Order: sequence, then structure tokens, then C-alpha cells
Amino acid sequence: MSSDEKLLIIPIGGLGEIGKNMTAFCYGDDIVVLDSGMAFPEEDMLGIDLVIPDMTYLLDNKDKIRAVVLTHGHEDHIGSLFYLLKHVDVPVYGSRLTLGLVEGRLREYNVQANSLMPVAPGDMIRAGQFEVGFIQVNHSIADALGIYFKTPIGTVVHTGDFKIDQTPVDGKIIDIHKFAELGDQGVLVLLSDSTNAERPGFTKSERTVTEALNEHFRTAKGRIIMTTFASNVLRLQQAISSAYEFGRKVALLGRSMVTVITKAAELGYMTIPDGVLIGVEEINRYPDNQILILTTGSQGEPMAALSRLAFQNHRSMEVHRGDTVLIAATPIPGNERSVGRTIDALMRLGVDVVYERSSGIHVSGHGSQEELKLILNLVRPKFFIPVHGEYRMLKFHGKLANEVGIPKENVFIGENGQVLEFTRETGRVSGKVTAGKIFVDGLGIGDVGNIVMRDRRQLSQDGVLIVVVTLDKQNGLVLDGPDIVSRGFVYVRDADNLINEARRVVKEVLERYQNAPVTEWMPMKSDMRDSLTKYLFTKTGRKPMILPIIMEV
Repeated sequence: MSSDEKLLIIPIGGLGEIGKNMTAFCYGDDIVVLDSGMAFPEEDMLGIDLVIPDMTYLLDNKDKIRAVVLTHGHEDHIGSLFYLLKHVDVPVYGSRLTLGLVEGRLREYNVQANSLMPVAPGDMIRAGQFEVGFIQVNHSIADALGIYFKTPIGTVVHTGDFKIDQTPVDGKIIDIHKFAELGDQGVLVLLSDSTNAERPGFTKSERTVTEALNEHFRTAKGRIIMTTFASNVLRLQQAISSAYEFGRKVALLGRSMVTVITKAAELGYMTIPDGVLIGVEEINRYPDNQILILTTGSQGEPMAALSRLAFQNHRSMEVHRGDTVLIAATPIPGNERSVGRTIDALMRLGVDVVYERSSGIHVSGHGSQEELKLILNLVRPKFFIPVHGEYRMLKFHGKLANEVGIPKENVFIGENGQVLEFTRETGRVSGKVTAGKIFVDGLGIGDVGNIVMRDRRQLSQDGVLIVVVTLDKQNGLVLDGPDIVSRGFVYVRDADNLINEARRVVKEVLERYQNAPVTEWMPMKSDMRDSLTKYLFTKTGRKPMILPIIMEV
């Protein structure tokens, strides 16, 4: 069998983790990329703004990429597209809202959006040897799509992020019939969202949130401050509609909140009654019980508006006793502590915070076990790959597939970088490509690696000790020092004995190198570092970063 008759599915990101979803579908000399997402940095990723997939494989094969296809507009699916499009000029297909959000993100990174191609459910496009079709699904953002690929050896279906909502806010019901039709025609591989694979039953409809919001708007006596993902257009519409019904003006706080609502309204995905929106500077002109503030920061991000309000360092407004904060989102795994700190800080200020899922102001955008099993039964794939989730979620989803009749040997619990190879009859793991994390720090992309992160962690844990010595360039004699500067290790004025002993250790090293030529000064630095590290660990149990600096005169 020739290599042209094999389909390769390569997850670049999104397996064994939440976020940075990205998958390459390869057939012959053609590659179609599905999604290009980012992830939030974990707590130990100090100073990192966001994390994107390592795209080495795609950049090495960029001449084969025929298209990028997007399932929906959440950041974990479009947040790294700017980086890919810096290196690859290909058409990008997605729904109108998705591409509207993409356009704004690309503009932020000064990337040209040359070929953004809007599609709608029911459309089909050709990309090399792939025919790509689009299916209406429900999610927590409007215009979400499932995707299917018709290849010479069979059909592949990808659900995207989805749930089965029979009473969606926008009235657009998931196209169950299309999934069933594809299943009747025969599906080689199904890739399906695993986020809620551990949760039994069905996920509630988005429409139930409207009732809960109305109740809070009815009973709140002061200002309401509501936070959710800025891209959750349906939830924002519900909040604005409730505000209008109960006579509240709406102010937007946070750049992404303003950007998304402006774009969604412009494209017709939101209806905002005349006179409802006001500027943040106008808030104080109205009684507290006539104000709703929509803000970013549902994940406890330190620089987001809600966190700044909680810790009283927002430049344009403050929260106060009597305010009600509605957190209409669930913390992404890894963000629980930062969300908890934000909630605690708000409560200390006398704010009423509503945040539990049981409050009804948030429902998941992902299908639970019964919905996942329904899709499996409708599509009836020969092979199954659980995607979009941490490892335990993928495992649970794999078990659900076994329960509905898919053999264990036909379920692939994959990992990022794994090459999954399929023919008409067989499926196997055939290799591995480079995959991992690329850190974005400010304007730098990929210039912060594991060594830099290790140094940052060491600095955050034990601080730094700087040793400065001035030597005569001719004979190596000490002209000044050693001077010792401590940052984040000990406070020098309260540790005279320790610092004096540290100087003595350095002097002993210098004596061993007296009259040494300049060529010996690098070993001298290394000796200083080793001797000080040993001494300080013995005395304090800590290992600060030690930076010897030799000045020549």
C-alpha cells in the first residue's frame, strides 16, 4: 500500500491538557490544520502571558498545508493562530463570528489576515485531497461548528467543542441529523470532545441561565458586576437582556470585553437596545441599582479587571459594600486558586459573590456522558480518538466508547505529537513528531525556554546573591570588594554575620587565585559560586542564585 493511501492524524496540542487545541490531518502531500489554540499559563510559569503549541512539525511541512479550519472562536482554539499565520500564508475557514474574533486577535499581533474565508453549516470546501464539511453544533459561544473530512480512504468526523442543547438561546439546534447521516454512510474515525466525560447525565441548556440571571437582577439592591469569558457571546447577550428588562445600564470593563461585544454586535450576533450601553466614566451618574458592569477576569487573571477591582488597584473604579459579583464561569483546571483568591478579596470588601455552579448562572458548554454516548451511537465510527481534555477525561471517554460497542483496540488514547496512522481497515500509532509548549512572554515568542523558567523559579523561591569584586587587570590583585548584594534571599542589615561570613568564603577563593592571569577568572567565578552555595545551604537550607561579577581595572 502506498503512503498516499494512509491518513495521518497528528495532535499538535489539546491531548492530556486543557487548551492549545490543534490537530494536523495529513493525506499524501496535503495537510489541513484544525484549530490553533492557546492555554493559560500554570502557576509555576512565572511571567508567562500565554502558552501555545510547538508547531515545529507544521513549520517544517508548511508547503503542504492547504488550509486552516476553525471550530469556534474561543481562545483555546484560535489563540495561537497569529503565530502560525506569521509563517504560513493559507486560507482560514470558520464561521463569521469566529473569523471576526480572529481578525481582532491578528490585528493585535500585527499579522495580516489575507485569506479569512467565512463558512456556514452545510457548506463544503476542498483543500487538496480533503473535502471539508461543516456541521451546526451547540457550545457556549455562537457559531460553533463540527467538522468532517472526506478523504479517499474514508470519512473523519470531529465534533469540536459541543453539547446537545435542545433549547439554545440563539435557536440554532445541533444538527443531529447530519451526524446520523454521516454514520449511515460510514465513518472511519471520530474525534470527540472529552471535557465533561467524567460527568454523568446531560448538560443543562443555556436557556436555564436566563431564569437564574433574572432572579439575581430582581433581588440585587446595588450594582451588579458580572464576569464571564469575553467570547461567551450568548451569556453576554443574556446579561444585557436581563439588564434592559430590569432597568439597568450596562458598562463594559476590560479591553477584550469591549472588543468582542463590539464585533459581535457589528456582525449581528448580539442585539443591544439603544441607550443601554454607557461608558465606565458614566457609572456614577446613575443609582447603584441601575448599573450592570460586564467585566473580564472570570479565571482570576492577575491583570484582568475583576482581579484589579478585588485588590483595589483598578485605575477607573472601585467595588464597595452592597455590590453583587456574578462569576458566570467555571475555573479552568489550574486556575482554581487564583479564582479563590479573587473571591476572598471581594468578600473582604463586603461584596456579595455568587460563583457556585449550583447558583444557576453558569452551565457548561460541553456535553456530559449521555450526550457523548449519543454522538458515538449516531456516528458509529470504526476507530475513535477522544480529544480536548486531560488524560483522565480521555480515558473516561474511551470507556464510554467501549460501552457502546467500539472495541478497545480501536480506541486510541493519544498524546500530543503522536502520529496516528489509518488505512481503510487498520489504525495504529506509527511514530512521533515534535510537540510541546512554546511560551509567550510580552513580545517574545519562544525565547523563554526551560532553562529560563528554571532560573525564574529559583529566583522566586530562594532569591539571588550578587558578589562584586574589582581586580587589577595586570596582576589579579583585589582592588575593591568583595561586596555582596542580596535580593529575595536575606535582608542584609538583619544578617550581618551571615553576609560577613559569605565575604570571608569569597576572600578565601580569591586568595587561591592571587596573581592568576585573566584566563583563570572564569574558573574563579565557578569556584566562588560553588563555595558560596555550599556555605549558604549549610547555614540556611536555601540555594539562592549566585552571580559573581568581576570588574577589571
